[in-house]
Amino acid sequence: MPRVVVVGAGIVGCALADELTQRGWTDVTVLDQADLFARGGSSSHAPGLVFQTNSCRSMTAFARYTVEKYTALGCFESVGGLEIATTSARLEDLKRRHGWATSWGVPSCLIGPDEVAQLYPLLDKDKVLGGFLIPSDGLAKPVLAAETQARRAIERGAKFIAHQKVIGIETAGDQVWGVRTETDTFPADIVVSCAGMWGPVLGEMVGLTVPLVPMAHQYAFSGTVGDTPKPILRHQEADLYFRAHGDQLGIGAYGHRPMPVKAHEITGSELPFTKEDFEESWASAQEIIPKLGEAGIDHGFNGLFSFTADGMPLLGEHPRLKGFWVAEAVWITHSAGVAKTMAEWLIDGQPELDVHSSDLNRFEPHQLAPDYVLERSCQNFVEVYDVLHPLQPMESPRPLRTSPFYGRQQELGAMFLEANGWERPHWFEANADLPEVAEVPERNDWAARYWSPICGAEALVTRKRVAMFDMTALKRLEVSGPGAQAFLQRMTTNNLNRKPGAVVYTLLLGEDGGVRSDLTIARLDANRFQVGANGNLDLDWLLRHAPDDVHIRDITPGTCCIGLWGPKARDLISPVSTLDTSKGYFTAQEAYVGNVPVTALRLSYVGELGWELYTSSDMGLKLWDTLWAAGQEHGVIAAGRGAFNSLRLEKGYRSWGVDMTTEHSPEEAGVAFAVRQDKDFLGKAAVRQHTRKLTCLVIDDPRQVVLGSEPVFVGGEVKGYVTSAAYGYTTGLNIAYAWLPAGTEGPVEIEYFGERLSARTAEEPLFDPQMTRLRS
Repeated sequence: MPRVVVVGAGIVGCALADELTQRGWTDVTVLDQADLFARGGSSSHAPGLVFQTNSCRSMTAFARYTVEKYTALGCFESVGGLEIATTSARLEDLKRRHGWATSWGVPSCLIGPDEVAQLYPLLDKDKVLGGFLIPSDGLAKPVLAAETQARRAIERGAKFIAHQKVIGIETAGDQVWGVRTETDTFPADIVVSCAGMWGPVLGEMVGLTVPLVPMAHQYAFSGTVGDTPKPILRHQEADLYFRAHGDQLGIGAYGHRPMPVKAHEITGSELPFTKEDFEESWASAQEIIPKLGEAGIDHGFNGLFSFTADGMPLLGEHPRLKGFWVAEAVWITHSAGVAKTMAEWLIDGQPELDVHSSDLNRFEPHQLAPDYVLERSCQNFVEVYDVLHPLQPMESPRPLRTSPFYGRQQELGAMFLEANGWERPHWFEANADLPEVAEVPERNDWAARYWSPICGAEALVTRKRVAMFDMTALKRLEVSGPGAQAFLQRMTTNNLNRKPGAVVYTLLLGEDGGVRSDLTIARLDANRFQVGANGNLDLDWLLRHAPDDVHIRDITPGTCCIGLWGPKARDLISPVSTLDTSKGYFTAQEAYVGNVPVTALRLSYVGELGWELYTSSDMGLKLWDTLWAAGQEHGVIAAGRGAFNSLRLEKGYRSWGVDMTTEHSPEEAGVAFAVRQDKDFLGKAAVRQHTRKLTCLVIDDPRQVVLGSEPVFVGGEVKGYVTSAAYGYTTGLNIAYAWLPAGTEGPVEIEYFGERLSARTAEEPLFDPQMTRLRS
């Protein structure tokens, strides 16, 4: 049994000790720098409000488990959660949030102004347009929950020790072996940092950037208001939330300026209340609850808690030090759920939930820069209650990462969105005069944001002629060395024992058989492979498993890629390149396009004839200009991600992290064709029940383009949720993919902003099922 030391006896550390000991890991020691179960960290001053609904499925699952567990332990009161709207835009957003709750299995309902007023009589009813009610939301008792879970863990053998300030982590090579405090050293095989806002300090001890920012958040207590309503309340338009404290109201505010604090400078979790920062919030609070004007403010404080650049927790193991784990930036709302997931991860090697969006190792190097972490965390604080569109890019800092084609794209009027720091064209205004624009149907207002009918025209031209897509942002790895082939053969599901020049679509599986990623691997020579990956988590996974005779490096920053696709792609490239264009699909070759050396992969993520053309960044602009000049006689255009997503869904191509994750088997996700059962690979031994299937749906109304996470009803009951969706401009079909019970066929309904849309299941792929265009 491993020796586990947890640093931090806040609610997360206590919950983790409980979850570990419940599963049989009883050699657990929890250290805290202060008194146990007392004021000190964020847990001690947290107001305890638990609103479960989140756009992220795993975050909602964390919250659901927290509610269930703390209720069973007598540490939670389900008073109900009420979110109100005072504008039409917010009312529409509440409908969207109701859809998320329905998708993720949290019972809820939309209610009118009269019912809102009955539940919360203190509100000015005339200002309220409607509400969103989650009956199981409520109030956690953080200190009691921490102590209750700690005492359960102690009964099973865990130790909790107060007044142990950690001053060092002892290591031997790439493995932890202990925790050193001011007075003692505690042997450990595994160390888990649950230090909350002090997490960055602990990270520095092991050379790990823990990218969180402690932020001051204002909380005030009103004077006496009389009978206080039971539900916890959110008034997100004013960045406010409320809860009862006897005959007073607690008022939490996010409307003030961001107030970051350096982790090294924190001596306590509460700072003096800055009344001037509360003035605007206080005025808004009185407008919606007039009685507060009479009650006044009794007292308040600025409480510290953690924010991250993307609003998600930081969970996982140090990329270079075995046995050092973190569970940071976790709020009370998600505490027990995160602890359960961490315990599964530590003991079983894989959590039940997909946690890629919370994984510590998800970040690109630039996202760990102190200035980036600070700016994005502060902006996340500002936007915590804002209505954010799923395609809405960050506004600053930009631009950060640009391909060599960026200047040419600007000249063509590119509308850039952002992903992992990359500027990615979504469409090009230079294509506004294409006649195909007139063929593109209109769509609803929400789906029309960050979209243009030009996207549809670009998709149609790709199918008719030829288009150039900037694919530089996709992660590229080089795997080389004497053991490279054997390593990749063991790590992935398809057969990589092929000659140089072969390209293979394959999967990475976890120990439990879930899909960790999908990869495109080109064998360039006997001991060198180019791997098209999904992100930094793939790099991290491969590095953790690589033997000494295998070398892995991220070549994305020094290279670039153009996807040249369409029925005229061969006509365009043949006269200006040394490419053997007769070579078939899934082949690789090194050649020249004009004066530019390229690695050309006969692949297509849009379902058309063409190549992915890779070269070094210094030659990228020349590659673009050569192809652009050669393509003029063929009607070439530059096309963006809006067209790309539509084209891929017409072909039924999956997007990892959206359509499939670690929670899904290859068979369920429709990618079992990439699994060879006649070889050994990681995850092969896992046996899974196949009770659900990623299912293609067609929505009847072409205007009602959904965007993902909407609930799907079969026979009037919620049976699943949408993953990806787009209008198929070539097929004329409004496409959505959804997780549904295996065998679902016929009519279904999708809830979209409170309305039910008629849809039906469909055989996939919807376009070119014989793959004649790809192989032409």
